[in-house]
Amino acid sequence: MLSVGGISLGMQDTLRALADPTRREILNLLKKSRLSAGEIGDHFSISGALRLSVLKEADLIRDEREGKFIYYELNTTVLEEIMLWITELKGGNDHDQTT
Repeated sequence: MLSVGGISLGMQDTLRALADPTRREILNLLKKSRLSAGEIGDHFSISGALRLSVLKEADLIRDEREGKFIYYELNTTVLEEIMLWITELKGGNDHDQTT
């Protein structure tokens, strides 16, 4: 995978997706439970369709069609990868730290 400054291009998409406060709020909603696009949209005065597509392209969310509805849920694997990268960046290792 291509990387720039030690960050893979996929991670760049993820960080760009996380930079938007509305997209972060969508992720906060999805940490509680999966939601349909309409349920997500009910929380915002602007269209969430573009924000959902950016989150999906960044692999932060997954979607599943059930009948006429599309439900979205968090993809925690990508978030775990980011947390690992940040931990490595700061030079820490969870196993070596004391509280």
